[in-house]
Amino acid sequence: MIPCLWKKYLHIECMGCGSQRSLILLFQGEFEAAFYMYPAIYTLLILFGFLLLHLKFQFKYGAKILLALFLINISIIVINYIFKFI
Repeated sequence: MIPCLWKKYLHIECMGCGSQRSLILLFQGEFEAAFYMYPAIYTLLILFGFLLLHLKFQFKYGAKILLALFLINISIIVINYIFKFI
């Protein structure tokens, strides 16, 4: 796996720490463990899936849906990051 440079050099976790391990757990079929490792994993997969579909089919309200998905993901990631330090 790719090492986290923030954690390696600054000794603090970044907002993406756990995402690689979560993706591996997801591929292994451990869906609950993947969520606990990185709660935004499922919404990120939905976001990237919709982004690919929107690039191919150009949905009418695709840009607004993508914006909403980006905001949801950013919120989940930031809240999870805050809870790591509490």
